[in-house]
Amino acid sequence: MPLVEDMVLPDYGGRCVSSLVPALMRGGSDEAPAWLPEPARDAAQVVLLVLDGLGWEQLASRSHVAPVLSAGSGGAITTVAPSTTAAALTSIATGLCPGAHGVVGYRMRVPGYAAAGGYGVMNVLRWQVDGRDVRSELKPEEIQPAPTFMGRAVPVVTRADFATTGFTAAHLGGARIVGWRVPTTMLVEVARLLSAGEPFVYAYYDGIDKVAHEHGLSEHYEAELAYVDYLVGELVDLLPAGAVLVVVSDHGQLEVSSSPLVLDREVMRSVELISGEGRFRWLHVHPGAEDDVLAAARELYGGQAWVMSCEEVEQSGMFGGRLSGAHRDRVGDVALVARDDVSFMDPADTGESLLVGRHGSLTPAEMRVPLLAFAGGS
Repeated sequence: MPLVEDMVLPDYGGRCVSSLVPALMRGGSDEAPAWLPEPARDAAQVVLLVLDGLGWEQLASRSHVAPVLSAGSGGAITTVAPSTTAAALTSIATGLCPGAHGVVGYRMRVPGYAAAGGYGVMNVLRWQVDGRDVRSELKPEEIQPAPTFMGRAVPVVTRADFATTGFTAAHLGGARIVGWRVPTTMLVEVARLLSAGEPFVYAYYDGIDKVAHEHGLSEHYEAELAYVDYLVGELVDLLPAGAVLVVVSDHGQLEVSSSPLVLDREVMRSVELISGEGRFRWLHVHPGAEDDVLAAARELYGGQAWVMSCEEVEQSGMFGGRLSGAHRDRVGDVALVARDDVSFMDPADTGESLLVGRHGSLTPAEMRVPLLAFAGGS
């Protein structure tokens, strides 16, 4: 197996986003894991706020921009692999690793299409194949059937635009969606739910991720982080006595140094499909050509990425163990997991080439996320 120095593997079963909801919903300080921030260990009400795209390294280096967040109790935990929204949000809601819930990336192979041996590639966030909505034939509850929030009908305060999407149905099935259109209404909805006595409220905000993708990690990013810090302060202020706000993220970010790398013909001649994301790219290879493609990819890209077979990925524990048959079909045969600040091009997903801030790989900047808690009623 290739060396994996500097690779941050998910701490499944421990300090990982997949462990957070079970730890929070279990209740009782005596049963709380040591890594759970003290204010969250025995709270009467919990608001779990997921800030999409806020990595621990990005926050720690900008404490002057985010004084409220920086004063929270807690520290860094790991996200899942790949460090991408589709996989991580599903792990947060289900309490499972990606190998168990099956949402194994942003773009994953799915059956039922004439091209490429009967398979296509689905954009999980849009629930589309080749730009077409496929909710009718690829039912979200069948792609991801695991219960969310330990089987409880938790209220989820998220953008109203997301309420009816395929991805929402897949990773928040059974939840009660409470939509918001501007951030101030998110605050109002959370306050209403707490006043109604809800013991657990899940809230989601995606602004940091959007800004990082478009502008990178410079002044636009810091302006958005300062605004999010203000929102967190407002949420803390509205907490009643006995309630706690827990803040976590799904992944971190880094800036890529150049346009995505176009894969060499020597690698691509035996590749029938590409899936995954730019920093965790899967190559789906013609039967019998796996070893040749793996060797060629290592020769060309081994200095910039961890180049691994699917067997090696499974053995590493990235996905939390072996993949079942159906879940194995969703990933490829050779993985290019970026180690340097590069990404790998997929010609079928050209919109991704415009991104400045990126994530998906297993570097510290992408894998380490904050877990912070704030007590109410002070």
